Amino acid sequence: MTPISQEFAPPFKLIAPFFILGAIFYLAASVFLFAFDATSLFFLNPLVVSFVHLFLLGFVMMTIFGAMAQLVPVVLEVGHFGVELFYAIWPLLLIGTLLMATGFLYSSAVLPYGGVVVLISMMIFVGEIFLTIKKVEKFNVVMSSVLLSNTFLFFGIIFGLVIALGYAGTISVDVTALLKGHVYLVVGGYIGVTIMGLSVVLLPMFGLSHGFGLKSLHIALSLMSLSVVSVVLASLFDISWLASAGYLTSIISFFIYFYQVYIIYKTRARKEIDIYAKSLIFGYLSLVLSLVLAFLYLLNGYEPLLLSAGFLLFFGFFGFLITGHIYKIIPFLVWFERFSPLVGKQKVPMLVDMLPDGSASAQFLFSSVGVVIVTGAILFQSTEFIGAGASFLSIGAIALVRSVFYMINYK
Repeated sequence: MTPISQEFAPPFKLIAPFFILGAIFYLAASVFLFAFDATSLFFLNPLVVSFVHLFLLGFVMMTIFGAMAQLVPVVLEVGHFGVELFYAIWPLLLIGTLLMATGFLYSSAVLPYGGVVVLISMMIFVGEIFLTIKKVEKFNVVMSSVLLSNTFLFFGIIFGLVIALGYAGTISVDVTALLKGHVYLVVGGYIGVTIMGLSVVLLPMFGLSHGFGLKSLHIALSLMSLSVVSVVLASLFDISWLASAGYLTSIISFFIYFYQVYIIYKTRARKEIDIYAKSLIFGYLSLVLSLVLAFLYLLNGYEPLLLSAGFLLFFGFFGFLITGHIYKIIPFLVWFERFSPLVGKQKVPMLVDMLPDGSASAQFLFSSVGVVIVTGAILFQSTEFIGAGASFLSIGAIALVRSVFYMINYK
């Protein structure tokens, strides 16, 4: 298990807005699904592009940035270079996300402005992380994954801004070609590598796992990096076979990563199947099914297979992996800041006392059912079932928002 220290943790008031906004954007993305027509979905559909940016920027990135503000200095055991910069990151990311999501729907002229605001937000984040990493004297696989993922994010946001300018007609570029590189730099290079690297910190910490090797993680990270570079080069130089090789390599990488997670799970001391464990189990099963659907798409090119794989990866894997960790991270941070000074002086709550069991269970139940229904609806092109699944997901998202506020305000 990777050692961690709370000595360098930033104040919770710095991090709380990231989790609150992330939960609200998760709700917004769930409601957004009601607008989908299953028979007319394709990747450059403005509805799809707007939804993807709302979910990835508003929920996934917002929550990961908040978690990284806490975890990076704790794992690296050095203080932030400029922790106050995070007070600027979430407002800029909020504004940029809203501009991007509305720009794709209503006015492409807004996209360059949204892209620039998102670029500034992420450049502040990447720059701060790089300067924090510079203070580290000795690297391990977790630290290397943080450095690698943020390098991919840097190039990903550059690609994104160029695409936004091209989509708005400001410059002339092949949006479809660059889109592949942008997606892989952000989804595979940043989100994928970040999840892989931090998994060997968070999963053992919350599952009390010990004595496992990291060979599978090293292989998975190497293959994912290779796949991202391959797809980026293929998008820049229009090399179709290199893109296909990159897609296949990323699928293999995720399967090897899943095996690493299985090793950690088998060595855990904490056997309890709580809301955290349930969320992770559903998330990783979603990852496996998503990879199977993506592989089937590579074989026959049927686009609903790729769309359903993408949705399952986003809402099933990213969604449940993040929400599961929210139920662990927020109570821990609130307890550490609010109650740890009172230990030995008065009775303090346990972490499990700070978890809203009812709303957490409701979120898991409704969201998991919603993910299954919407995935099937996209695959079989049923608009009615997308609406049904969106109803379940929206109820689950409301429960998540309620849970986040409950945990943050626990006294």
